[in-house]
This record gives sequence, structure tokens and C-alpha cells, in this order.
Amino acid sequence: MEQVVENKKCTKCESGFEITDKDLQFYAKLNLPTPTFCPICRVQRRMTWRNDRTFYIRKCDKSGKQIISIYPTHSQFTIYHPDEWYSDSWNAMDYGQEFDFSRPFFDQWEELMLKVPRLGIDIVNCENSDYCNYCGDDKNCYLDIAGEENEDCYYDLFTKHSKNCVDCTFAYNSELCYEAISCYNCYNVRHSMYLDNCNDCFFCFDLKGCKNCIFSNNLRQKEFYIFNKPHSKEEYEKKLKELKLDSYEGLTEAKRIWKEAMGCAVHRDMYNTNSENCTGNNIKNSKNCHYVFNASNCEDSKYLFDVLDVKDCYDMSYSLYKPEVACDIISTLNMRFSAFCMASHYCSESFYCDQCNNSSNLFGCIGLNHKKYCIFNKQYSREEYFELLPKIIEKMKRDGQWGEFFPSAISPFGYNETVAQEYYPLDKVSAETSGFKWRDEESKGFYDGPKYIIPDEISEVDDDLCKQVLTCEVTGKSYKVIAAELRFYKKMGIPVPHRSPDQRHRDRIALRNPRWLWQRTCSKCSGGVNTSYRPERDEQIYCEKCYEEFIYN
Repeated sequence: MEQVVENKKCTKCESGFEITDKDLQFYAKLNLPTPTFCPICRVQRRMTWRNDRTFYIRKCDKSGKQIISIYPTHSQFTIYHPDEWYSDSWNAMDYGQEFDFSRPFFDQWEELMLKVPRLGIDIVNCENSDYCNYCGDDKNCYLDIAGEENEDCYYDLFTKHSKNCVDCTFAYNSELCYEAISCYNCYNVRHSMYLDNCNDCFFCFDLKGCKNCIFSNNLRQKEFYIFNKPHSKEEYEKKLKELKLDSYEGLTEAKRIWKEAMGCAVHRDMYNTNSENCTGNNIKNSKNCHYVFNASNCEDSKYLFDVLDVKDCYDMSYSLYKPEVACDIISTLNMRFSAFCMASHYCSESFYCDQCNNSSNLFGCIGLNHKKYCIFNKQYSREEYFELLPKIIEKMKRDGQWGEFFPSAISPFGYNETVAQEYYPLDKVSAETSGFKWRDEESKGFYDGPKYIIPDEISEVDDDLCKQVLTCEVTGKSYKVIAAELRFYKKMGIPVPHRSPDQRHRDRIALRNPRWLWQRTCSKCSGGVNTSYRPERDEQIYCEKCYEEFIYN
């Protein structure tokens, strides 16, 4: 049992937070002080450095070719296409600079950031998937964000090892899924949440091992169920046909019914599967993890957001491939004994680094690969490195910077361009008042020509649709349907969406719980629970014991 050893007040939002004896043990492993920001302000600050889906058309500053980038044309940074950035035609060490003890660390680091060429978009070993970001080993994907080994996937987020999935969020090892959220090992699942090993299920919630179910919740190993009641195969097929899911009108009505049905479901306080001593939501195969969201195969960690295979780590976002003893990092792979790093992979004993790979013993470096004993991209001997490093840390302590993540004020992105806006939304005035940047939206995105009327049924749509400019029914912004996407709709009998990809993404965010924990009572036994369901919400929230009794008795 952890013991509280200190109560602190966040220097950002002034809310209180606790430091325990186990927290002190963790920070000691990295020689770090305890945080000055509360957990929420820490993740918000980290997220201001990650732009997932605000794309621009610009030129590569090395090749001159037109590219897709997360940086606009008039960015103050030098931007390279991944092919150029990963090539041997330039050397990040050429931008090295000595540490100046008369100036703050972050001022000097920002100066280095402005000099070193930046990766225009983060894709590695991807084929025909240029319009993606933070993806590896994708093939024929479009607007796939944080994907891994996906094929023919479009408009997905954090979807892994999947094929022919469209408009999915947190889908794993799945195929032919559409508008699925937090689904594992599924096939032909549509408009559903929290499904595991399910096939041919539509508008369902919290199912495992089920097939051919519609508008059903909390089922295990069932087939041909509608509204949680068994039907014959013939009755099921008749009902499915009556829904007319191939028409936009029919689909819209089915979505309305689904939301009502979900409201009648029993909701567990935390959706944890095969996990022990964990708090948060959407946790799988983990133990001893607290305040974690969308985490799998994790152990002895805290404050994790969208991570896999983590051990003994704190304050981590979008990090995979077995990171260990790492703190306050984002968009990384296999970081070990490191802290305050971004978009860096396979590094150890590295601090305050950005876009560094396959390296160790780095401090304040940007864009290095296969390097060791470097500070601000300048090479040192082992002896020089370990002599200089403590002096820099001591200087940072005096300036109140040691142990702090990179300030949001020097992020390349506006707050509204980043994932911070998705999880902690602010308007422009609130963002700027809080010290965040804001990028005013460009006027593009609206179409003044004649409005194209999308046919109601997918059978009435021909390939000419891909040439049309469509108008989002919510925002009024323009969007288009790509040819591969239309083929998917035709194959699956899905009507063409009347909302833009960005709006559909926002709609899925609205269906998910916030990444926050509240105290409330179990709807059955009135015992206390720690949950991501706000206290004022109407759903039936069960504690683990009551939930298990309801599901399996």
C-alpha cells in the first residue's frame, strides 16, 4: 500500500496532488525531483507538442518537392520529407552548439530546434500511405493516425495490426470494421464499443465472443441477439434488412436507437480486462498501474495515455515497444532510463531530446541517430560528457527547469492543432490566457460552388462521387471521398458519410469517456468507485464485483 508523503499544489492550475513513497522511489531511479505540475497539467503540456492531424501542403526544404506536412508553408523551421530526413545526405551534428551557462537551458534548446531540420511527417517504412502520421509499416492507408502494420485502413486512430478498417478508434487485430471504438480481434463490427473477439455485430456495447448481434449490451458468447434477446437466424436476418443500413436515413435512425440502448446498459466503473490493481479506463493485461487510459500489457506505472508494453514508467503518451524506467515522454518507442523526450526511438539514458533514434547518453539533442555522449548535438568523450552533465543539471535546478517538460510556449504548434485540444479543449482566449499558442485557421476548407446532394443509398452512388466536393452537415467545411474509401462503402453496403473525417473523429471522441477520474457510488451496492463517468451522468455504473455478478450470473 502506497503511503502519501507530500501534498503539493500545482503551479499551473493550483489544484492539489499527492506524492507517495513509491513515487519517490521511481523519481530516484532517474535522479528527478517530484513534479511541480499536477498529472492533468503534465499530460496537457506534453500533448501541446503533438500534432496528429492538422496537415499542410508545402515543399520539402531539401528536395523542393511538394509534400504533406504537419508544418505550414511559412513555418520558421526547416522541414524535410521522411525520405530526405532519414537519408545520409545531411548530418544533425553539423548544428551542434556548446552549452552557455549564462543562459537558461530551454532558451538554448529552442535555438537548436530552430536550426536542425525537422521531420515533416512521422511515417516509417510505409507503402502508399503518405497522408498518415505517427505510423509504421502501413500499406495503402489514408489519414491513419498512430497506426502500426495496418493495410487498406482509412481515418483511424491508434489502430494496430488491422485490415480494411475505416473510422475506427483503438481497434486491434481487426478486419472489415467501421466506426468501432476499443475493439479487439473483431471482424465486420460496426458502430460498436468495447467488443472483444466478435464477428458481424452492429450497434453493440460491451460484448465478448459474440456473433450476429444488434443493439445488444453486456453479452458473452451469444449469437443472433437483438436488444439482448435471442432470435432465430431468419428473424435476425429479417430485422437486419428492415434497418436499411445501406441508406443514410436508415443508418441515422439506427445510430439514434444505439445511443438509447447504450444508456440502458450496465457500465463498469472501469473497462479493465485481465488487469490487477489498476485504475483508469480501457486497460488490458496490466497490473499495478494507476491513472492510465488505453493501456495494454503494462506494469508498475502511473499516468499513462495510449501506451503498450510499458514497465515502471510515469507520465507517458503514445509510447510503445517496451519502454522501461522512463518519465514524461511522448510519441516514442523503446525508451529506457530516459525522461523528457519526444518522437525518439530506441534510446537509453537520454534526456530532453527530440527526434533522436538508436542512441544513448544524449542530453538536449535533436535529430541524432546512432550517437552517444552528445549535448546540444555536440560530441564529447565519455569523460567530458559525465563531467559537463552534472553542471548543466545544477544550472537547470537553479533556474527551476530541471524536471520540467519542454514549455508549451516554444512548441511548434498552436494548441488547437494538437491532441491537447482533443482531450482538454479550450477556446482561443482561454488558451492564450493560459500561455498556449493558437494558430488561426486558414480560410481554405469551405466551398462556394453548387452543393452536391449525396444519394441516400450506397447503391445509387457511382464513382463520379470521388470528383465531387462534399459539404459537412455539421461544420459546413468541404471534404472529399477517396476512391478506395468508396470501394469499401460499396463492398460493405455503407452509405456515404455526410460528415467530414474530422467531424467523424470528433463524434467518436464524444462517445468516449473523458480521461479523468471521479468518485461516485456503485448503482447497485452503493459502494464507492473510482470511475471515468462523471457523477452527473445517468448510466448505471457498477463496481467490479457487482458488474461480474451481473454479467456471469
